Amino acid sequence: MTSESAPPRRRPGGRTGRIRAQVLDAVRAELAERGYDGLSLDGVAARAGVHRATVYRRWRDVGGLLADVLEATTSDDDWQPQDTGSLLGDLSALNHENLAAMTAQPSIAAALIAASFRSEEAARGLRRLWEDRYARCEIIVGRAVRRGELPPDTDARQLLVAATAPLYHHLVLLRTPPDPELPGQAARAAVLAAFAGAFVGRSPAGDVPG
Repeated sequence: MTSESAPPRRRPGGRTGRIRAQVLDAVRAELAERGYDGLSLDGVAARAGVHRATVYRRWRDVGGLLADVLEATTSDDDWQPQDTGSLLGDLSALNHENLAAMTAQPSIAAALIAASFRSEEAARGLRRLWEDRYARCEIIVGRAVRRGELPPDTDARQLLVAATAPLYHHLVLLRTPPDPELPGQAARAAVLAAFAGAFVGRSPAGDVPG
C-alpha cells in the first residue's frame, strides 16, 4: 500500500491541529523521560499546556495517545521495504528495520504493543499498523515471484508473518536482549520454508502435507 494507491488522510488544521501537535510532542517527551509505565494523560496534558479535559475527551487513555502518535508518524509516509535483489536480503533488511524500531529509545511501537493489552484504542491502532505494514510488504513476495525465487501462488501474508514473528516473540514475549543475528536467522528460516513450498496456497485444517 503506497501513498499513490490510497488518498492521504486529512489531518486537522488550525487550533485543533496545533493542540494535536502539542499533545503528541508531549507524549514523545514523556515516553522518553518516564517510560511507558510513567506515561499518563495528566502528565501529557501538563507538559503540552492543554486542559486535561481536552486530552481525556479526545484520546480517552494512554493507548489512544500512543495510537495517534504512531498514526501521525506513519499515516502519510511513503515507506516501502528495501529492494536488495533477493528474497533473503529483502526479509533480512525488513527484520533489521523492525529490530531498530522495537529497540529505539523511546520505542513507540513497543509501548503501543504493551498498551494494546490494556486499551482498546491501542489495540485498534496496533491492528491498523500491522495491516498497513503487511500490505506494503507484500511487494517483497511479488518481487521474489517475478525473479523466479517463489511460485506464483505463494501466500504473501503467511510468509511475511513467518519471517517477522520470531523478532516479536523474542523481544516482546521472552524479553531476551536484542540479538543482531536474529533478523537474518529469522529471514533465512522463512526463506527455506518458502522454497520448500510451505506457503503455497492454504492446506485444509488438519491436513499436513506428507
